[in-house]
Parts: sequence; C-alpha cells; structure tokens
Amino acid sequence: MGKNNITNKNEVNMLEGSLLDKIILFALPLAGSSILQQLFNSCDTAVVGNFASSQDMAAVGANASVICLIVSLFVGLSVGANVSIGRLIGHNERKRINTAITTIMILAVLSGILLLVLGLILASPVLRLMKTPDDVLYLAIEYLQIYSLGMPFIMIYDFGAAILRSRGDSRRPFFALLFSGLVNVSLNLILVIVFKMGVAGVAIATVISNAISSIFIIIFLIKGDEDFRLNVHELKFDKEFFLEVLRIGVPSGIQGMIFSFSNSIIQTHLNGFNSTIMAGSTASQNIETIGYYAINSFNQSATTFMSQNYAAGKKDRCRKVFRYTLLCGLISCLIIDILLLIFHGPVLSLFSGDSEVVKAAYIRMIHVISFQCIASTYEISGSNLRGMGYSATPTILTIFGCVGFRLFWIYFIFPISKTYEMLLNVYPVSWCITGTLVMGAYFIISKKKLKVDVKI
Repeated sequence: MGKNNITNKNEVNMLEGSLLDKIILFALPLAGSSILQQLFNSCDTAVVGNFASSQDMAAVGANASVICLIVSLFVGLSVGANVSIGRLIGHNERKRINTAITTIMILAVLSGILLLVLGLILASPVLRLMKTPDDVLYLAIEYLQIYSLGMPFIMIYDFGAAILRSRGDSRRPFFALLFSGLVNVSLNLILVIVFKMGVAGVAIATVISNAISSIFIIIFLIKGDEDFRLNVHELKFDKEFFLEVLRIGVPSGIQGMIFSFSNSIIQTHLNGFNSTIMAGSTASQNIETIGYYAINSFNQSATTFMSQNYAAGKKDRCRKVFRYTLLCGLISCLIIDILLLIFHGPVLSLFSGDSEVVKAAYIRMIHVISFQCIASTYEISGSNLRGMGYSATPTILTIFGCVGFRLFWIYFIFPISKTYEMLLNVYPVSWCITGTLVMGAYFIISKKKLKVDVKI
C-alpha cells in the first residue's frame, strides 16, 4: 500500500484512515468552488439588474438552461475522467496515469472548440425556439455568443479540476476559481458601470475569468508529481482509457443534457409570462443553486471516494462513503436553504430594487428552495453508483423520474391551471419520485456488490 499513501499536502488519502472528516475536508473546497462560481455568476445578474435594466437581467437568466444544455454532455465526461483515474489509483496502476491525463486534456480542448462553434451557431435559433420575449431576445443572443468564446477555457478547467480531484486535490481548483472569480467581479463592475456595456460586459468578464482559471489548472498539472503530471511535450492518446471515460461519462452526460432539456422546456413556459417574472425567477435561480452546489460537492466526493475504494476492494469503506456523503449532502443543503429563506429580503434586494421582481423571486423560493434538499437523495445515490461503475442505471432512472415526469407535468398538469406557482411545483414532486427510484436502485445493487462479513 506504500505507493497509495498520499504525501502531498493538497491531497487526501481516500483508501486509508478515517472517512467522515476526509469527506468533509475534500467536499468543502468543492462546495466553496461551486458556490463561489455561482456567486460570481450571480454578480453578472446583480450588476446588470442594478446598473442596466430588468431586460438585461432577464437576458442573462434566459441563457442559464441553454448553457447547461450545451455543456452537460462534456461535464458528464469529466465525471468519467474522475472515476477512471480514481480506478487507476485504486488498482495502483500508476504507470498509466500520465498518459490518461494527456488523453483527458486532449478531449477537453477538442470539446471546448466544438462547444464554441455550437454556441455561436445555435444561440439565435435556440433562444428563438424557447420563445424568448422580443425585448430580451437580442440581448440574450449577444450574451450567449460572447459567452461561447470561453467554452475551451471552461472545458480545460472542468476536466483538469476533475483530474486533480481524482487524487484528492480539491484545494487548488478552489484557489484558481477564487482568483479568477475576483477578476470576474472587478471586470463586471468596470465594463457595466463605467463603460455601460450591459450584458456584453458581463459576458466578456466571464470569458476572461474562465481563461485565467484554466491557465492555473494547466500550471498545476504540468508541475505535478512525476507519476501524476501533464507532459505537454509527450502528448499520448490512450484509446482504452478513453473508451473507459466514455463508458462512465456518456450516460452521466446524457442525463445532464436531457435534464437540461427539461429545464429548458420549463424556461420556455416561464418566458410565456413576462420579463418581470423572468427576472424574478432568474434571481431565485441564482440563489437556489447555492444549496444545490452543497449537494454537488458531496456528489463529487462520493464519486471520487467510491471509485478508489471500490477498485481497491474496500467494501466496508464503500458503504460508509454512501452513508456519510448522503447525510452530509442533506444536512448542508437544508441549512443553507433555511438561511436563504430567513434572510430572503436582503438577499433578493441585491439583485433588484423592483418590488415586483423581488415578489416573483420569493414565490419561486417558497416553491423550490423549501424542498431542495430532497434532490440529494437521487444525486448522491447516483454518484455512489457511478463510482462503482454503474453509470447507466442512475441515468435511466433520473431521466424517467425528473425529465419524463417534468414533461408530463408541463403538458398535462400545468395546463389545468397555468399559473407561475403551478409550473414551479414540478420541481419538488419530480425530486421525490426520482429520489425514491435511484435510492432504491442503490440499495439493490449495493446489497449484492458491497456485501461484507464484518459489521460496520
């Protein structure tokens, strides 16, 4: 086991010693990274909401589901990269890791270029298809096309961060994001307030900050340990590893794409109200994602810890990984969401001074944030299954529970009472259904695959 002992101060030894404290320490920078990223994205919304117009604010919000739809497949592939390298570590196949890293980074660059082209081409037709209001449409197209220029940087950061996290390093991606995010906020204020650039200003600031975070990640990988390093002068492509990444990552990515598609359908129906409700929904979305990212940090922890320990045959630790990550995800999201509901007034005032926008935002908070912790049941259960190599199962169940049911709700339940509140109710109901399905699948599979003789 000597080679598996992690000595780097930035990394966590997932195969030995206590688990709960390591999961929390690993998850905290992940949560910090995601929440920081969302806070910096929220600054886009807050700056245009306070220093431009509600139309600018709605234009930024109209793109949220579109951007998720475009990048979801490749974010799923980064999950596959994390699990696949984690398995190499668990099996102690150190000699293959450097080639695996170069394979992943080649995939990241190619993915980013493809997304850049798609973003530029699809911005106008997709936003028109989503029935974006005329007073918001051209601003939304402008924002998405400029944002798309940063796609290669986003992919480099996501895939590179997945590589570092697979070995237990969640700190350095956090610090890279912290620095680039501060640049983003500063540029937002300068470009929107001083140069009056509106949505174009916040989009340009986002592209620049993404470029900075990707540069940090590349430097970290180039300067890594000898057996865990990006060798830019020896770029090798491992076909077998690539296929393993696809096997695990594609189902996750497809789930994300279809999930984002269902959210785009919901956004389309939100667009059918007015720009005030769109702006209010945008403000609430920016806030509610903070709770989701708390869940997501334990998602990623579950995938990484489970993949290494499952590959190493440590079944007792695998079962503990599930219990600890699920418990922590539930509690952390619940605490955050309770605080957001208690302090909704001052929080929402950061996004807009329009009382009608704030009212629409609070309505969404009541219907969505109040129940958001339920999402951890299917998210974290699914991540544990992916860490064990079962990627298709949670994908199919999530598509059925969240996507299929949401479409059913929109086309058969929502028409009964076409109100803003009725549309929002689709979220908590779909979370309950999907959580029941995916947790059930985890218990069935783990009962067989993680059966151990010792009592834990």
